[in-house]
Amino acid sequence: MTDELIMEAVKRGELQQATLLFERYHKRIFNFLARMTMDRALAEDLTQNVFLRIIKYRTSYREGNKFQSWIYQVARNVFSDHYQANKNKFSDFVDVEKISDHMADLEEHEAQDEKEKLLHQSMARLSEEQRELLVLTRFQQMKYEEVAAIMDTTVANIKVKVHRAILKLREYYFEMEKI
Repeated sequence: MTDELIMEAVKRGELQQATLLFERYHKRIFNFLARMTMDRALAEDLTQNVFLRIIKYRTSYREGNKFQSWIYQVARNVFSDHYQANKNKFSDFVDVEKISDHMADLEEHEAQDEKEKLLHQSMARLSEEQRELLVLTRFQQMKYEEVAAIMDTTVANIKVKVHRAILKLREYYFEMEKI
């Protein structure tokens, strides 16, 4: 059964069908949210919230739409709601420091670990939109068309924004590498 058919069954009240969608998508949604929040525990909570919202707002799913685009839109909304509720508690600087706290001591890491750390810190310095675009296109390997549908914009706009995000990430990465 396709994701769309399963979601239509959930929409009709066959809530047990949602477990199939959970099995198919929970890892991808968790990975998306983990990369957006840079916090595994928070990503787990937000992932649960995504699936709760799918049940709660199941009637808003439109037949014929791609389920994957819809669930990522729900995940974006859950992330955004969390961010809005907590934006006064944390600054961007705190997020970068938080990532550093989760990394082990530099002396214990090999060169690859150092590069990965710099990448995570560089990602944390990006704007929320830039980080989201790179997570969706590079880590989640979604096509530009799918991302454009999720963000309700054109493919050309997504391509330009991804290109700019990559340039900014590269700039931050090489800045931090010099330190």
